[in-house]
Amino acid sequence: MIETPADRAFAGTVTVGETDNRAGRFKTGIAVTRDHRRKGCAAEATELLLTYMFAEQRHHKCEVEIHAFNDASLALYRKLGFSEEGRLRQHEFLAGDFHDVVLLGPTAPEHWAAHPRPSLR
Repeated sequence: MIETPADRAFAGTVTVGETDNRAGRFKTGIAVTRDHRRKGCAAEATELLLTYMFAEQRHHKCEVEIHAFNDASLALYRKLGFSEEGRLRQHEFLAGDFHDVVLLGPTAPEHWAAHPRPSLR
């Protein structure tokens, strides 16, 4: 659950989906309420989740699947260092039409190259 720091109001959710402990992969997703979008909640929550999954759970790779028309989410994940890895063409049927899904993800070394590792003290 994502809360606002000032009043601890509900701002959304960040989730860990499918995990593959053998391969060190996990999927994530995020949903932020309309009132809290474009205020940094999604970026902060995703960075905290990546730090936890890479440092504490020792996973090696994160994966997200974003609808190609979702420009805001694509921009968020690219800003956080996620690289586009592929596109599933006409993969989802929504609102009467088929849409592409973009696959993105960072590896742990890519994440640590751009973000400080947590302190051990």
